[in-house]
Amino acid sequence: MKQIAILGSTGSIGTQTLDVVRQHPTEFSVYALSAHRSVDLLIQQALEFNPAVVCIADERCYPRLRDALSDLPIRVMAGMEAIAEMVTMPAIDVVVAAMVGYAGLRPTMEAIRAKKMIALANKETLVVAGEIICRLAQRYNVSILPVDSEHSAIFQSLVGENPQSIEKLLLTASGGPFRTFSYEQMQHVTAEQALQHPNWEMGAKITIDSASMMNKGFEVIEARWLFDIPVDKIQVLVHPKSVVHSAVQFVDGSVKAQLGTPDMRIPIQYALTYPERWQSDVPRLDLFATNTLTFEEPDLQRFPNLRLAYDAMNKGGNMPCILNAANEVVNLAFREGRCGFLQMSDVIAETMAKTTFITEPTYEDYVQTDTEARKIATTILNNTKQV
Repeated sequence: MKQIAILGSTGSIGTQTLDVVRQHPTEFSVYALSAHRSVDLLIQQALEFNPAVVCIADERCYPRLRDALSDLPIRVMAGMEAIAEMVTMPAIDVVVAAMVGYAGLRPTMEAIRAKKMIALANKETLVVAGEIICRLAQRYNVSILPVDSEHSAIFQSLVGENPQSIEKLLLTASGGPFRTFSYEQMQHVTAEQALQHPNWEMGAKITIDSASMMNKGFEVIEARWLFDIPVDKIQVLVHPKSVVHSAVQFVDGSVKAQLGTPDMRIPIQYALTYPERWQSDVPRLDLFATNTLTFEEPDLQRFPNLRLAYDAMNKGGNMPCILNAANEVVNLAFREGRCGFLQMSDVIAETMAKTTFITEPTYEDYVQTDTEARKIATTILNNTKQV
């Protein structure tokens, strides 16, 4: 039985990971759970799965969590330092890294140092510090298995293949809710509209990133590190139906793709059971009902965040870290009504131009860069009238 730690257990990926556990109760055991501040749901999960440890990042929620679980043999912890400690516990076999944003970086690094297998859903970890993460994984002989549907599709398409035979990675994108909007229409879209993703059910932050195509830009960077391939060999295709989750083009002209219903439990389960495939109750793909599959080139004029992500990766150094920090600032501001949809890209681009660039950053440099970029992005945002 695999002992699993789920970082971000109350979020979209975390709750769906627990769905997978429910379906295979004799194969998986939940050893540890963590959440940011959704304490009530974390309590419910702890009562159902009886983990050895639970941790709440927001220390203000600790008393409620502690009191609710006081009659159970569950160790209750609080704070980011505690999460970083939790992932190193000897009994844990797999860490599902599903925390949102930059916050997931340090716990993932600590889990790698503790030689835990990583099921990675927190793409920002590789966006911010991909080189360090890959170097650590190689040093400690740790497997990083992708949970993102696109990267899982590429991973599945590469099983049994020689990496030298890859010609191109084909990352698909739904295009989000504003795929057919004009530039003028996009000037007036709201967070409520952006949160209505046409195909996937995800958390608020990633859904906004999907609408702006920053999520796809992050996935380009993530793919560069996961599959050790130059960014210019990663192509984005807008595929509105989200049936082809991604594909690989090989040197002989062949293309292998992974298809399925848009249900995150498929890639989550594959990451937890690899190299095996287990029974699942997710809906099956009906190709007759699917009828047609269409693909389009992304519009970098209406969705400049994708271009900014390519620019950041081509620049290298700490630039992807700057990109991520600025995006986290404007993403939250847009959700709170303090920033326009198109304004997000302008703030990110200006932050990239103004933040100190470091060619070969250390982990400490990334920490400093994240702080500096957030301050700069916030200042730009406060000095700019919302459009």
